[in-house]
Amino acid sequence: MANTPDYTQMMKDMMGNFPVDTSSVENLAKSQAALAEKMSSVAIEAAQKSTELSAKWMQDTLSKLSGVTAAKAEPADYAKSVTDFMTQSAESAAENMAGFAEIAKRVQTETLELMMAAGKDMTEDMTAAARKAGTDLTAAAQKATSTSTNV
Repeated sequence: MANTPDYTQMMKDMMGNFPVDTSSVENLAKSQAALAEKMSSVAIEAAQKSTELSAKWMQDTLSKLSGVTAAKAEPADYAKSVTDFMTQSAESAAENMAGFAEIAKRVQTETLELMMAAGKDMTEDMTAAARKAGTDLTAAAQKATSTSTNV
């Protein structure tokens, strides 16, 4: 009876000749974690500033509202206090909306800068990993070729 070749051992030997370097995957994971940390920092800072601005806006509105709720001697004074409050509220809204726009602009700028830097870093990492993989595969192929010619 003929002996069948052990394909399992042959596959193990063949795969053993092709080195696998996991450092590029580890570097990618570290880069992604660092990017996530920076993006989270930008988002948290924006949320804090937005919350501060909202709280200030509410405090200003409530302090101006006290003028509307105060008792007046003349009926016309009630209309004037409401008109004044509405005017002040409109001005305050414009100022605070500009503040929110400034926060959003800063977030957009910082996010874009982070993404550009991350893209540059990833390109450099991918290029280095591809060069290393090419060098390793060439070396493995040369080793496999020299081994098969010696057999």
